[in-house]
Amino acid sequence: METKYLIIGGGITGLSFAAGLEEDYYILEKEKVAGGYCRTIKEKGFVWDYAGHFFHFNDDIIKKRFKRLLNSDEIIYNRKNTKIYYKGQYIDYPFQYNIHQLYKEEFIDCLVGLFESQEHEESENFEDMLYKRYGEAICDKFLIPYNEKLYACNLNILDIDAMGRFFPSSRPEEIVKGFRRKQQKTYNDEFLYPKQGAEAFVDAVCQEINQERLLTETEVLEIDVEKQEVCTSRGIFKYEYLINTMPLNKFLERANIEHSINFSYNQVLVFNMGFDSVPNDIACHWIYYPDKEICFYRVGFYNNILHSDRMSLYVELGFPKGKKIDIDLWIERVLCDLKKVGIITDQHLIASNNLVMRPAYVHITSESQKRIEQLTDKLSKKNVFSIGRYGAWRYCSIEDCIQQADGLRNRIMEK
Repeated sequence: METKYLIIGGGITGLSFAAGLEEDYYILEKEKVAGGYCRTIKEKGFVWDYAGHFFHFNDDIIKKRFKRLLNSDEIIYNRKNTKIYYKGQYIDYPFQYNIHQLYKEEFIDCLVGLFESQEHEESENFEDMLYKRYGEAICDKFLIPYNEKLYACNLNILDIDAMGRFFPSSRPEEIVKGFRRKQQKTYNDEFLYPKQGAEAFVDAVCQEINQERLLTETEVLEIDVEKQEVCTSRGIFKYEYLINTMPLNKFLERANIEHSINFSYNQVLVFNMGFDSVPNDIACHWIYYPDKEICFYRVGFYNNILHSDRMSLYVELGFPKGKKIDIDLWIERVLCDLKKVGIITDQHLIASNNLVMRPAYVHITSESQKRIEQLTDKLSKKNVFSIGRYGAWRYCSIEDCIQQADGLRNRIMEK
């Protein structure tokens, strides 16, 4: 088969790219349904995503599109309420803005460390940047242990800008001035969420494409960027433009392209859990856990997002790239730690499922980013473009993925 645009991957990035095309494209998706990680599970009245996906849009055009695709009565609006569980007390997130909520001695330690920080000095890596920007106390109490649990690696391997705009940053005097504010602004203070889960948005985007051009259960076996051919489980496709959204490391394997890039990442084990009742005193949307004695780094409350009367959680645990994960062992540990931090008391678990995201968060290093940019620049000269969180190998949101897809499509069509 021949086509102008061949899109590898039917996640939100690939679907968004196709949604702006008239015809002459195919989307190759190896799973039975489109959506990638942005899919939803429904069981015994509970609604869970593969992983927590909450739509916080900064781009008005994308926000309007979201609202146009979904009826207003299908969308729930929330103003974010997030906490950090620290030594048995709840601190507002972000930690560095709310050190005044700590006990007096710890607050003083954090405040002194903040003003002794050395942000004016050049940083070598992400860990070094944190210490120089915020001082030892803030880093040792939250920023280092939490992010080590999340990324499942030593933070000194990560680039200074590994988290980009998603990392809340401010100068010491701005943090102090903010102590009197009830809530500090972050990039996702407000968010929208479909009542039927994130997959409802994917389904709506799918309505904008030609369903006959979405080929599910189609695995990419081999890619030849010189011949402009892709061999799949359905046969061979010839293309003019190849748009890749599958993980870049896997793409390079299938294209038999030699490289010296270290594709490092973590795995995230997600437990979705439904209980028979809900505690009355937890009003958060999600809570962060820096304590390394607690196995999970974050717990989210679908019941507070969807305003339901039974507790519905997503629980996230981070693991290194090659770690074998024993699901049975970890579900017991999760239930034990949920009791330890007071999330469950006498509630009974009545429904659950799990999945391992592999890769989950990519590790952004200075060396890998430089080599990836050089490689993708060469590929672009052959009309091959790799976009999205995993295709571009970067830390980004759903909104960013949509913007990447729209921007690339517009640039190609303007040629």
